[in-house]
Amino acid sequence: MALLTRPAARVALPPEQPAIPQRSGGTAGYWLYLLPGFVLLLVIVVVPLVWNVFLTFTKWRGVGDPEFIGLDNWAKLLADEDFWTSFTNSVWMVLAMVVVPTVIGLAVAALLFDVVGRKFGGKVGSFLRATYYLPQILPVAVAGIVIGWIVRPGDTGALNQILGGLGIPSYDWLGQMPSALIVLMVVLVWVQIGYPVVVFMAALQRVDPELYEAAELDGANWFQRFTAITVSIVRPEIFVVTLTCTIAALKVFGPVYVITQGGPAGSTIVPAYYAYLEFFTKRNVGYGATIATVLTILVVVVSIVFIRVQTSLERKERAGL
Repeated sequence: MALLTRPAARVALPPEQPAIPQRSGGTAGYWLYLLPGFVLLLVIVVVPLVWNVFLTFTKWRGVGDPEFIGLDNWAKLLADEDFWTSFTNSVWMVLAMVVVPTVIGLAVAALLFDVVGRKFGGKVGSFLRATYYLPQILPVAVAGIVIGWIVRPGDTGALNQILGGLGIPSYDWLGQMPSALIVLMVVLVWVQIGYPVVVFMAALQRVDPELYEAAELDGANWFQRFTAITVSIVRPEIFVVTLTCTIAALKVFGPVYVITQGGPAGSTIVPAYYAYLEFFTKRNVGYGATIATVLTILVVVVSIVFIRVQTSLERKERAGL
């Protein structure tokens, strides 16, 4: 006679424990740790931004009560030649702080990693990387004093003395256009180039050196290795460097203030320096706030465009398109 056996009773599994211990009162207690950050964000960013936007609709000299004037500041902005000159100069700042440093920085980083690092060792490459980054940590005021001494007009400037020794007459580099803009752009390239070099060299650390060796054995020269291996691997860092440097170029203030002060005759003025002049020199706070608001909107739009383009390219790359 067959024996019938009851199936064993199922034992209930213990409930899964969350990775983060939960408080008996829920997650409300964790928001207390975020409160200081929210307060700082509100006080330092949100409130000044709202106040700045409000001032764009007023006429105010920094004291007393603002006088509401509607869209007069915005209408004045559209017809202001200095405003459009400042944004035209922003294009040159983007060229000097984004395009040129990114291209040169990528090439220099690839040379230091692929050529110098392999032939002379990593210490030499690290030393050269630090020398390229040195202008980034140099105070703007110090750099301005040095550059001002180099391009000083007359026979007292170092550059004019060198040219005089070659039989070339002295030149007022900062007192005329386009030399004043060219000097400013050269300084910005010199200051900015170290940042992409450091970022790209850090990105290249994840590259397997055997990829370069295999490509070299297959007959690929340095430029072919650069385009086929280096550029494809550091593409995310190229987007990061381009975005951050573009924002810095749109907001550039210090070098313009120290070297040219917007001269000659306002020909090297940029939006941030123009807003500074309206705020603190002419005391047209409402109009200065309008310029600053336009600059803020431009930075936000550029950031959104960069992030969307990067996200789209990453999706296509993951999909194999």
